[in-house]
Amino acid sequence: MPVQAKIGPSILNADLSNLANESQKLLDNGADYLHLDVMDGNFVPNLTFGHPMVKSLRNKIKTAFFETHMMVQNPEQWIEPMADAGVNLYTFHTEPVDDVAKVSRQVQEAGMKVGLAIKPGTDVKDIEKYIDLADVVLVMTVEPGFGGQSFMADMMPKVEWLRENYPNLDIEVDGGVGPKTIECCAKSGANMIVSGTAVVGASDQGQVIRQLRDVVQSYLK
Repeated sequence: MPVQAKIGPSILNADLSNLANESQKLLDNGADYLHLDVMDGNFVPNLTFGHPMVKSLRNKIKTAFFETHMMVQNPEQWIEPMADAGVNLYTFHTEPVDDVAKVSRQVQEAGMKVGLAIKPGTDVKDIEKYIDLADVVLVMTVEPGFGGQSFMADMMPKVEWLRENYPNLDIEVDGGVGPKTIECCAKSGANMIVSGTAVVGASDQGQVIRQLRDVVQSYLK
């Protein structure tokens, strides 16, 4: 099956005190999935939220596809709690992990899809031997840990390499992605688009989501 354009707003920019309503609004406006940024204050300097909040969100939003982007030092620790919280795609950073294959298997055994994430300084070839275990590869286009950073176009060769070598892989980009940078991502071969501020803060979220999806779809063979 050919890859599809999917738009997953990052809810980190939403009003966290009103998260269920804000998330539902994004889904009603056409979001394909929700991207939940989990930061531990260790692997990245910031601290966000954990599985209790994801679980309470799942209790309100029963059927949406949830991706947790685990910017954490010890992703093994949170596999079972996040599976229990109703997460569909568990995307973890490979940099702090000694045995990526083992963690990937644990994620699969817990009933979730596997996402492998790499920071800007990580060579995509470093994860080549694990890509067959992954459902998604996430190429960070900013340094993880903070919202609102500028998009790093020099990450696109990683996306191009992945698309060339893995034509059926879901390739995700995250960081500084919006209407001004979407063409660069789409042309390189990304099909899963994480967008925070550009979607969440838009006066017409649906229009921005449609615009992002249309650009991506136009480049998918």
